Amino acid sequence: MALIAAWLDELIAERGLSRNTAEAYGHDMTELVAFLEESELRLDEADEDDLILFAAWMRMRGCGDRTLARRLSAMRQFFSWAAERRAVRRNPAQFLENPKLPILLPDVLSVEEIRRIIEAPSEKTLLGKRDRAVLETLYAAGLRVSELLSLTPADIDPDRGLAKVIGKGNKERLVPLHEKAVHILAAYIRDVRPLFSPKDRTVFLNRSGKTLSRQAVWKLIRRYALVAGVDKTVSPHSFRHAFATHLLEGGADLRSVQILLGHADLAATEIYTHVQAERLREAHRRYHPRSSVSKEYQSS
Repeated sequence: MALIAAWLDELIAERGLSRNTAEAYGHDMTELVAFLEESELRLDEADEDDLILFAAWMRMRGCGDRTLARRLSAMRQFFSWAAERRAVRRNPAQFLENPKLPILLPDVLSVEEIRRIIEAPSEKTLLGKRDRAVLETLYAAGLRVSELLSLTPADIDPDRGLAKVIGKGNKERLVPLHEKAVHILAAYIRDVRPLFSPKDRTVFLNRSGKTLSRQAVWKLIRRYALVAGVDKTVSPHSFRHAFATHLLEGGADLRSVQILLGHADLAATEIYTHVQAERLREAHRRYHPRSSVSKEYQSS
């Protein structure tokens, strides 16, 4: 990536960084870029939660403290440099610290929070009906944004409750949809989508009848999170993240979740088992009668 290359050139030329260290930093940032691409994010879209999730993923893959500290250092230096040059909107690595304790994973939207966001759009307007269908589909199938926006009506089989999804590397997979999502999506395609005067073949359209943009999906999700009173950083990937975590909490096996998500590498799916474990530990700490946290909670 040109931005990373420019940063490394400056480190070598102006700060006297050794070639070996520059190559290590370059590798670290390339790993981050690949990780973000799995969530369909660019470097300038990453936030602090994304970087924490990356650090947790590296830890799961056996990354030691020294290597992880170097990678966190590389991220801090890169984003500070990029923010100064306004190549990124903000510096998400500003408060990242080197690992002394196990990495804490970002918050996951609860089932109730997901429900509130999904039900936030008004069902009395065309845009509200479209947005409800967007949110239902994202969570029902755990889709990446590009997968959602590339869907065509022909990809939806309401009778079988399936969606044909084209994922990364042009790989096709069939993802089941629950009955409520099928009903809302089918009603949108049948009754609402034609009112947008479609100019593109895709399911989800903007006011001009063209394919909805990724930025529009980001904005509508954040808007409805505010309407729903969800005080967390919410993005399209938050829905995919919640989809996987909630399935595992409900008893789904890791391999099935990997297939549903379209992950080529099981390690990418294993992150969600750690999210699940963190939530179970917190529940245990809060509610077990022998826990000091539980006693404080009960007496408050």
